[in-house]
Amino acid sequence: MENYIKSMQDTIMKYAEILSEVLKVDVEILDYKLNRIAGTGEFEGKINNDISNEGHIYKRVIETGEKNVNRNPGKQEICIGCPHMNSCEEKFGMSTPIKMNNKVIGVIGFVCFTEKQKQHILRNLETFSKFSDQIADLIALKAKEEIEKNSMMDIMNLLIKTIDKMEEGVAIVDENNKLFKANHLAKNILKISKNEKELTVDLTATENYIFNKREYILNINGKSFMLIGDAYKIHLSDVQFYKIFIFNDLDTMKERLFTVTNTKENIGLDRILGENQKILDIKQKIKKVASSTSTVLITGESGTGKELFSRAFHMESDRVNQPFIAINCASIPDTLLESELFGYVKGAFTGADPKGKIGKIELAHGGTLFLDEIGDMPLYLQAKLLRVLEDRKVVRLGSNKVIDVDVRIIAATNKNLEKIIQEKTFREDLFYRLNVIPIYIPPLRDRKDDIQLLAEFFIKKYTKLFNKEIKHIDPKLIEYLLKYDWPGNVRELENAMEYMVNMIHNGIIDASLLPSKILNSSCINDHEFNLEKIEKETIQKALKTYGRDLESKKKISKKLGIGIATLYRKLEKYKLQ
Repeated sequence: MENYIKSMQDTIMKYAEILSEVLKVDVEILDYKLNRIAGTGEFEGKINNDISNEGHIYKRVIETGEKNVNRNPGKQEICIGCPHMNSCEEKFGMSTPIKMNNKVIGVIGFVCFTEKQKQHILRNLETFSKFSDQIADLIALKAKEEIEKNSMMDIMNLLIKTIDKMEEGVAIVDENNKLFKANHLAKNILKISKNEKELTVDLTATENYIFNKREYILNINGKSFMLIGDAYKIHLSDVQFYKIFIFNDLDTMKERLFTVTNTKENIGLDRILGENQKILDIKQKIKKVASSTSTVLITGESGTGKELFSRAFHMESDRVNQPFIAINCASIPDTLLESELFGYVKGAFTGADPKGKIGKIELAHGGTLFLDEIGDMPLYLQAKLLRVLEDRKVVRLGSNKVIDVDVRIIAATNKNLEKIIQEKTFREDLFYRLNVIPIYIPPLRDRKDDIQLLAEFFIKKYTKLFNKEIKHIDPKLIEYLLKYDWPGNVRELENAMEYMVNMIHNGIIDASLLPSKILNSSCINDHEFNLEKIEKETIQKALKTYGRDLESKKKISKKLGIGIATLYRKLEKYKLQ
């Protein structure tokens, strides 16, 4: 049993003095080991003495937990064995147990050394007895508070040993907002040096939440920090508490968020396969402009790998250690796309998360924002995006607060933006703002010299993934692959190879395993004088000669003797956009 009374000796002494003054008797208070913790009168000079050899009545009280009133000290049976039995100077004694959780932790002894004192007590015995019970209860209550305080401090000490192991900043602030303890990471984030003492912390919560954690403004040492975390109060008593703040800086939380939500691995140029000259030229171009802040517009048919090249752009840039945030403008309903891009504050609209939400543009601060299928973005959002590109600022929905952003935007589309500009579904000013660095990814049919390389890569990838063994790849398979036009481009080729690996049963890959659509199409011989084929090849040559921008297409339509609208229809028909 812990010696709780001993740990609060100064307080116990005050209670003894109060009792002695009120009751006009000598008072001693002992712990459960019969060490005198406090005493008045005859006992004043005998504090901290061990009376276990003589305190027989006190022993009985501790053992039974019952009060004892001794009207004739030295003459009771219980006094037998006491060295002062025959020479006892005491005239009266009353012993009250101090109990906590039904355990006796000490005794209050009231002792009369004169007949006058004894008569004074006896005249008011019931009242004084109740008073002694109240004092005993008060001491027990204070002892309990001391236990709780000591327990809390034990927890605090354990916490202090633990927080330096945490991967988040931890600051413990006392009831006066003084910094009590901060772990190593917190000191780094808050720029606190080892020698700084008596720092005052001012912590204010905002209305914003990120990743279900609240945003706070923390002021310390004349500096202000935007932090994300949780604050907890730990009460030690009715008035004393410690506040524990577990946090990270805003940039770290954003990095965690995009790491969790952005599941695709980062891919550099070295991971993009292709020996075709057009692909090599694109890679070289990306290396030249990767570290620029200019916007990029990647065009090409579906399945050509536009996102792959956008990630390579990011990996080759100076922003490689900052977020890469991707969003598909076609896969999110128009009503939600705005809030996804710009975010919103608490109560911005019906159905919104009550904690608010940070937008993708803001999340990409310092890094790259990839807007896939930009041609599907609604007109009103195109205007807002244009303002972001020009002003480098965003405003969350429902807020008036302007937030500065440093974001490089890479947009991609498989649509002919020049055509939909004419149809009034895409803003011409946004097109020119995006098209600073144009990148056109050729379809697989225009880089057939890469088909074998890609096919072998995908076969190897999926045999490893599915734990399959390949004994032989039939060389004629490549002939079939080269005959097919691949309207789904690299994505379709990958899917076909995955299908074939799934269908292997004897370790041999040959053309018979190809999906029926590809197998049947590859078996059809093109007629040498096919008019559509000749027309398509003619337009292809014209595009290669004159280019693909609007002015070039006007020249092509004039050379071919057709209108610009007819040219666009044929481009769409032959998938040459």
